[in-house]
Amino acid sequence: MKKKISIIIAVIVIIALIAAAAIFHYLSNRTHFNEGYVNGNTAGNLYNGGLFCEYDGTVYFSNPSDGGKLYSMSPDGSNLAKLCDDTVSYINADEHYLYYVRNNPVFTEPFSFLTINTDSLCRLDRSKHKKSILLDSSASLYASLVGNKVYYLHYDDKDFTTFYEVGIDGADSHQVDKTPYRPCSVVGQYIYFNGVSNDHNIWRFDTVTDTSELVLKGNYYMPAVIGDTIFFLDNENNYTLASTDLSGSSAITTLSDDRIDCYNITGNYIYFQRNSTSTPALCRMKTDGSDYTVIAEGNYTNINATETDVYFRDFASGVMYKTPIADPSDVEIFNPGTGSSDK
Repeated sequence: MKKKISIIIAVIVIIALIAAAAIFHYLSNRTHFNEGYVNGNTAGNLYNGGLFCEYDGTVYFSNPSDGGKLYSMSPDGSNLAKLCDDTVSYINADEHYLYYVRNNPVFTEPFSFLTINTDSLCRLDRSKHKKSILLDSSASLYASLVGNKVYYLHYDDKDFTTFYEVGIDGADSHQVDKTPYRPCSVVGQYIYFNGVSNDHNIWRFDTVTDTSELVLKGNYYMPAVIGDTIFFLDNENNYTLASTDLSGSSAITTLSDDRIDCYNITGNYIYFQRNSTSTPALCRMKTDGSDYTVIAEGNYTNINATETDVYFRDFASGVMYKTPIADPSDVEIFNPGTGSSDK
């Protein structure tokens, strides 16, 4: 009798252990969904490659000191840590995950000098830094988190580049529109974008109803909504930077006479690349067009911003620079080093 009881107890213990292991596996691998329409990065950063993303006091970035691999650091540059070996762009963050486009060059055999890029869409657990989960194995660009979906440009051999969405758990990946709208400017459940084929108006896409409505009629590019103001490049006016009230009740204001290649808005300032054959420069001005300042002469791109600093890349050399928002005259090369892996 005692032997039977011992066997029963052993079976119960084994079943309990199996159940506990199954529950642990489920809890450790389940997707944590967002409550509400969390937005993963700013419009300005995503228009400029999404190389930096700040969330909850941590800066996630594509490290120029380590081939663009995914790193994290404190805003002051301390606590540097390597999160994974992927070369990344279009970084987004929420409470649990990082989302990014992986740009790893893959060497082909037997000719190792020939490479192809694996521009896939991935998700990485922020706390555990577990192996990335593929949300889309196809070439992807301009990824943008909206609640529990990622909107992005997807490429395949059939339709080429189109507007796509996928759930943050990798489910329900599908084409939203055949037109490659860039989902960079997101506010809550809405994506603001400019037309690229039939028109160049500014539209607002509702991610709940999958419908679009006209916001501003004209020939515009790279809209960015900040509060109740919409900023954009005015194509008909030599690609100058302009703004207007989001409701459309105010006249359009031209903020400077410069032709602009790219821009980013952080706080009360706009950082932008002045397009000029004689005096190209990275400049900044306040969002009302005042306090115009030249930060660095030359041609720059990939203007990314955190709460305290602005980062930008030399167009010719690829060198990344950094300037604090508090003192735009303090420009230095951004070379954070290569911290140890934090896994």
